[in-house]
Amino acid sequence: MEPTTQPLKRCGCANPTEKCPDAPRTVKPAELNPDATLVFDVRREADYAASGETIPGAMWKNPDKIDAWIDAVPRTLDVVIYCVRGGSVSNSVVDRLQAAGVKARFIEGGIEAWKAAGGKVVAK
Repeated sequence: MEPTTQPLKRCGCANPTEKCPDAPRTVKPAELNPDATLVFDVRREADYAASGETIPGAMWKNPDKIDAWIDAVPRTLDVVIYCVRGGSVSNSVVDRLQAAGVKARFIEGGIEAWKAAGGKVVAK
């Protein structure tokens, strides 16, 4: 039997190793304090344009152009992202950010779950 290698764990540090703890990929809406966290709205351009609201302090980042902005994301801060419902867009962006060494998570259920949990939104 040949030995198999395990994939590296993505803890969000710049140098992931097998000793790194598994990083949580999500944050529950009720546990997020947008005033103490760097928050990115990564809804697709059409979804962002169709909505009149955003989480206070969130900066919109086009997920389809992640190559243009990923290098500017701080590696020392916790980053929380959200899309509409916390599905494929959030998962793919978190994958890319964590692989680049960013301590990133996404809001479970996206902005819709945030609002359902009583989270504040503002007009954009």
